[in-house]
Amino acid sequence: MVATRETLAYRQDAKTRHTLLTPQQREDLLKPYLPPPPKADPKTKKRSSQPVRGFLRNKVYLFVFTIIHVIFSVYIWIRQTYHVAFDRILAILYYHHRAPELIRQDIKGLSRLPEHLSVILELKGEDRGQADLETLMDEVAEICAWCTCVGISMLSIYERTGILKNYIPNAHRAVSSKMHAYFGRKVPSVQIGAPSISSYLNGNATARTDKPNVSGSVGSSAFFKIISNNPVGHLSILLLSADDGRSTLVDLTKTLTEMSQRKKLSPSDISQDLVDAEITESVMDEPDLLILFGAYVQLQGYPPWQIRLTEIYHVEDNNGVGYQVFLRALHNYAKAQMKFGR
Repeated sequence: MVATRETLAYRQDAKTRHTLLTPQQREDLLKPYLPPPPKADPKTKKRSSQPVRGFLRNKVYLFVFTIIHVIFSVYIWIRQTYHVAFDRILAILYYHHRAPELIRQDIKGLSRLPEHLSVILELKGEDRGQADLETLMDEVAEICAWCTCVGISMLSIYERTGILKNYIPNAHRAVSSKMHAYFGRKVPSVQIGAPSISSYLNGNATARTDKPNVSGSVGSSAFFKIISNNPVGHLSILLLSADDGRSTLVDLTKTLTEMSQRKKLSPSDISQDLVDAEITESVMDEPDLLILFGAYVQLQGYPPWQIRLTEIYHVEDNNGVGYQVFLRALHNYAKAQMKFGR
């Protein structure tokens, strides 16, 4: 009955727009039905009563973070300074003076040299202007001249965007001009090309004579098997880009899947040796040494299948193509131990 009377009284008050009951009377009507007020947490009181302790804790954290940041910054600065000074000293002591005899003297004591050398270059500048392209061409030409001087006949150059593939004749002229600067009149023969693109040999376009592989693309393995009668030497240059990396594996997988579905190829015939042969035919074989001229180990989409057993070399805090990095990479390769397992 009490609840009914309270309900009727509240409804009558609501109909008259709360003119019958005072605010205190309305609170008294609702008070029995409200939950009890929450009790104060003693921990909260303790925290609120000690704000100084929390402030000091935050300051200690900030101080420790600042100390760690300063120590790491000093370490990075010392490391960069050391590498810059060391590279400058090597650049002075082992400057090649564009003389093949001096370059051969620098690698005279090495027990072995890579037969196939690969490098990763980067087009600097987002606008891809003519000056940036000329700088890239000059770096390509310098590396080609160094390889010819030490006796490396196979060179693959990876540039992620693939802009070099659009200027193969220009690249050939730049390399030939650099060869004349190093060797004089008698220069080695130079062949430059890219997967599925006609190569240039001594300034003349030569059509591919390779047979198509399983995926239907023209292979490039024979590109590195040219025998030249030039007594000075021969250099084969293969230009690569990101399109020759993972996308090649995807295309080959699709092709093998379609051939298997059409009963042209048995699934049992698909093996690692078959994939290795097809990748070698469509792109290139495995390089012995890969040189990174950047400050960090960034492959930038380099063909992953071809570097399973490749020796990778880079110099910390190095930014740019330098002869001292090239020379140190050859010395490091000569001392490396290849353990292939059982």
